[in-house]
Amino acid sequence: MAASLRVVTVNVLGPANPDWDRRSALTAETLRRLDADVVALQEVPVAGGTVEGLLGPGYTVTPFSRTADDGVAGALATRAPHRVVEEVDQRCTPRTQDFPWAATLVVEVDTAVGRTLVAHHKPSWQFGYEYEREQQALAAARLLERLAGDADHVVVLGDLDATPDAASMRFWRGRQSLEGVSVCYQDAWETLHPTGPGYTFDARNPLVRAGEVATAVSRRIDSVLVRSGIHGPTLQVTSCARVLDEPVGGVWASDHFGVVADLALPGHPPGSWGAQPIG
Repeated sequence: MAASLRVVTVNVLGPANPDWDRRSALTAETLRRLDADVVALQEVPVAGGTVEGLLGPGYTVTPFSRTADDGVAGALATRAPHRVVEEVDQRCTPRTQDFPWAATLVVEVDTAVGRTLVAHHKPSWQFGYEYEREQQALAAARLLERLAGDADHVVVLGDLDATPDAASMRFWRGRQSLEGVSVCYQDAWETLHPTGPGYTFDARNPLVRAGEVATAVSRRIDSVLVRSGIHGPTLQVTSCARVLDEPVGGVWASDHFGVVADLALPGHPPGSWGAQPIG
C-alpha cells in the first residue's frame, strides 16, 4: 500500500456562537475518529487548551500569532512534530486591518510521504474583498515557491472564503496568473468530484440560516490543495469528502462543513513512465 497523508480542515464556529458545548463535543468526536496527520482549524480559541481538547493527545499545535479580541483565530496541528517556517501577515490593505488573524502559517513536517510543507491559509472573508484575497493568495504562493525546493510536497488548506470560480482560487488552481505570477495546485475535491458542488457553506444548514450571512447562496469555500510540479501534483488524491455535513442527534457542528482528504504517493513520480500493461 502506498504511503499516504490524511489532512483535514474545519471551521469550528467558536464559543461565542450558540450551542458550543454540544457542537464542540461533536467536532472533537469526529476529529478523533478521523485521526488525521494534519489538521487546520479556524474560528477556534487558540489558548487554554481548546485546540488540544478537540484533537486529543499526540499533536504538535501551532496557533496563528494574532487573534480576535475574544482569542479566536486559526491553528495548525500535525501528528509528527513540525517546524514553523514562516507566518505571513495577510492584512494587506487598509480595509483588512480589522481582521487580525488574516494570515498564512507555513510549517515543515516529515510525514509518511516525505518532507511536506503545509500552509494554513486564511484570507479575508468579506464578500467584496476578492482583490485582497488575490493579493493574499499571491503572497502565500510566492512564499511557497521560494520554499518548495527544500520539500517533497506542498499542501495548502483552510477556509479560503472564495468559490472555485473566484480569481484567487483560479490562481491557486493554475487557471489564471496574477501580476505576472502563476502556480498550479490541484483541488482535492474537484479531482474526485468534478461535477459535484461540494458546498461547505450550505443554506440547508440552520446555523447558516441563523447566522450573519443568512442571505448568501450555498458555496464551496473550504479547500485542500496540492502543489503541482511541471508534470502535475506530487501527491495523488485517493479520497476527499466533507465531514460534519449532517446533524447528529439534532446537533450541527458548525456553519461550515469540513473537508478531509487522503493524499498518497503516486505509483510512479510525475514526469516518468510507469509499467504498461501488455496485450
